Amino acid sequence: MWDTVITSNKKWFNPELKELLQFRDLLMIFVKRDVITIYKQTIFGPLWYLAQPLLVMLIYILVFTNIANIPTDEVPPALFYLSGIIVWNYFNECLMQTSDTFYENTSIYSKVYFPRIIIPLSKIISSLLKFAIQFSLFLIIFIYIYSSSDNVLAPNSSMQLLPLYLMITAMLALGAGLLITSITVKYRDLKFVFTFMTQLFMYASPVIYPISMLNEQYRQIMFFNPLSHILEGFKYAFLGVGEINSAGIAYSLFISSLILFAGLIVFNKRQQTYIDYI
Repeated sequence: MWDTVITSNKKWFNPELKELLQFRDLLMIFVKRDVITIYKQTIFGPLWYLAQPLLVMLIYILVFTNIANIPTDEVPPALFYLSGIIVWNYFNECLMQTSDTFYENTSIYSKVYFPRIIIPLSKIISSLLKFAIQFSLFLIIFIYIYSSSDNVLAPNSSMQLLPLYLMITAMLALGAGLLITSITVKYRDLKFVFTFMTQLFMYASPVIYPISMLNEQYRQIMFFNPLSHILEGFKYAFLGVGEINSAGIAYSLFISSLILFAGLIVFNKRQQTYIDYI
């Protein structure tokens, strides 16, 4: 009996759960690599995780609040924009990192065998650590404003749904990223198309504006954006503004699961032949 069998003949869907458990140490090594090596030779190190959302928040306040006069549902603009920024950053980070899986790791994939899905999963976990740092910044500003204001903020018990929001966001980003990396490995110019579409997707999501400012027609259209329910649910949980819709959360979970399932199938199929295109 062989201890390990490596074959090119795989089922159309093979999650490799047993192998993932066997290679869990390798998964943690990739996570550590993603977190440490990026800022290893920088001056400020992980502080850049805090600087980026702060700078973006200040720009949003200047442009969208002071110039464009976009409402923030009567909550401090700093918290309103920061709540949208950190959720979007987590989604965008996961999506961009996983969508480059084949290109960024060709030298590793072509030399040694391990479950290929480990690297995309490591991106999701390392991005979660970055989210935790930025979320800590959000909590500091939140506590300061909440303790010094006239209770314009109304946090509520739906904060318990935060793990669910993060799980749905990670599933959506991972599934979409696996689809993108599986497609662009053969058609490389589509990478630019997907990057542009991701930028448009941010403006189609309630990151810099509340859904309450939209008319009924656009609200119905916004319902079909799975990320909009996550953003609104996060704002409602901590700020007391926005709309939390159980049907919308269920819809987001269903769509994210569907996209993740499709991404795993395509990724599992493409990983057997991607080296021929690279």
